[in-house]
Amino acid sequence: MPAHLPRTPRQAADAARPLVLTAFRIVVGLLFACHGAASLFGVLGGAKGGGSIPPAQWPGWWAALIQLLGGALVLLGAGTRTAALLCSGSMAYAYFTVHQEHAVLPLQNGGEASVMFCWAFLVIAVLGSGPYALDRLLTRRPAAPAGPAGPGGPGGPGA
Repeated sequence: MPAHLPRTPRQAADAARPLVLTAFRIVVGLLFACHGAASLFGVLGGAKGGGSIPPAQWPGWWAALIQLLGGALVLLGAGTRTAALLCSGSMAYAYFTVHQEHAVLPLQNGGEASVMFCWAFLVIAVLGSGPYALDRLLTRRPAAPAGPAGPGGPGGPGA
């Protein structure tokens, strides 16, 4: 068996982690940006089935703006951790102020999307953008000089 192929399912999963994290970030960001575009511009079915939210209306218009801009930033991988944390917080706010007053559980109060987006963005905020993101292109450091690869050495985890 060639040395570059994973030998175990664990190795295969570890090798796929960067691609899966990147794909997860892109899909979540795209879906969130679409929600914002629908609410702001009345596209893709519009806000709540049609139309758009009046400009500067609290909190809907501002939430839609966070959805569009935050979702786009996460999608591109630009300012990912900050944007994802803001998106997560906005969905927590939406859940507790809009949905929870109707019932405790998301399945009972229609807050499933808010909860899922909240936790998905929190995961992205903690794990970061992954290797295929605009952040990585803009902050790419020059290659480290050859040397021992230990925890504190060039090329090690501290690099």
